Amino acid sequence: MSSTITETGFTRETFETFLNQRNEPPWLSDLRRSAWETFEGLPKPDSSMEEWRRTDIRRFRFDRFAPPGPVAETRPVLPEPLLARDVELGGRTVSLDSRPVESHLEKQWADQGVLFGSLEELLAEHTDRIRPHLLARAIDPGTDKFSALHAACWSGGTLLYVPRGVVVEQPLHALSAMSPRGVDLGRTLVVLEEGAEATLLAEMGSTDPEAPGLHCGAVELLVGPGARLRYVDLQNWGGGAWHFAHQKALVDRDGQLQWTIGALGSQLAKVNQHVGLVGPGAHAQVNGVMFAENRQHLSYHTLQHHEAARCSSDLLYKGALQDSSRLVWRGMIRVDPNAQKTDGYQRNDNLMLSDAARADSIPGLEIEADDVRCSHGATTGRVDDEQIFYARSRGLTRNEAIRMIVAGFFQQVFDRITIESVRHALGEAIGRRIRQYD
Repeated sequence: MSSTITETGFTRETFETFLNQRNEPPWLSDLRRSAWETFEGLPKPDSSMEEWRRTDIRRFRFDRFAPPGPVAETRPVLPEPLLARDVELGGRTVSLDSRPVESHLEKQWADQGVLFGSLEELLAEHTDRIRPHLLARAIDPGTDKFSALHAACWSGGTLLYVPRGVVVEQPLHALSAMSPRGVDLGRTLVVLEEGAEATLLAEMGSTDPEAPGLHCGAVELLVGPGARLRYVDLQNWGGGAWHFAHQKALVDRDGQLQWTIGALGSQLAKVNQHVGLVGPGAHAQVNGVMFAENRQHLSYHTLQHHEAARCSSDLLYKGALQDSSRLVWRGMIRVDPNAQKTDGYQRNDNLMLSDAARADSIPGLEIEADDVRCSHGATTGRVDDEQIFYARSRGLTRNEAIRMIVAGFFQQVFDRITIESVRHALGEAIGRRIRQYD
């Protein structure tokens, strides 16, 4: 069998070729083969399934893509990282089409036992430390066909491992790039041991803003007792990319997580974001910024799962839509019977910039404990014509007025983000997408 994938499609043949290219231990190959069997046995999701009822993927075809191959010798110009501007980084890692390109970690953090860089490379060097966390706690390969495909063919990816009590004071940055017709099956694994602290800025971008591509990824955030993680995830693929992802965080006793999502790119995105509060006193703040244009379809399903007592969660998603785009947000707060003293909140607000756009907001509660405080809310509305008139009467153009209104709409989320460069990057990225109305 050839050692290079030349065929198109996720087939048994291309999967075996993919495995033969890799020098991996038998336990990992066995996990991949088991996931592949699951992938072959699961149907492609369709509108008959409740979770996919509002997301149509009939135009997506698995046979147009294939498992990742070697990085080409001639690399395209990588997309400009937005989150790393004006930030003194403690380390950075870059991948292209699911293959490692470069990585760097400042010596002061490496000397304290921090691991940061390509997941597959670090797994080979530190198997005993990483194996217990890999594909073991957060992501279930049997969830759907995309989670199974990822578990079978994941490649490259990013690892951040912070030992007990280590506080990484400088943010770390990870860039995942994709070339035309490329495939990104990267996995992000973050492990913070007890009392550790870190900030990871992760972003995705295409080398060609219009070319097709496929991202089928996963994120696992494991926050240990008393640990604190700030994680920013900016999905900024080009307009031809398909984006499928399963993302889950587990926050242990008295741990704290601030998770910020930016959903700006791709032609279609379907993401499951799950936060599990598994230790007493755990806290999670989840922030979402979504902007859709043209015929984009962005669908995010969130779950705040309270599994232990005295935990709190606070989710705020805000989306703006123009042209014929569509946003779908479906959120759930689930409280287990022993999760007394729960404090959970979720909110989704949408701003319509076009009569042809559509937003679906579906909040929900599943509460099995009797001593809780949980609530939710959702709003959808158009840009206020009176606000536009007032701004224009002060000398602004209509487009400047709309930009100002959109910026104000997202400000509540931006105020939660503690990293100034991230706030500015998200604001500028959204501002550039607003149509010229004059």
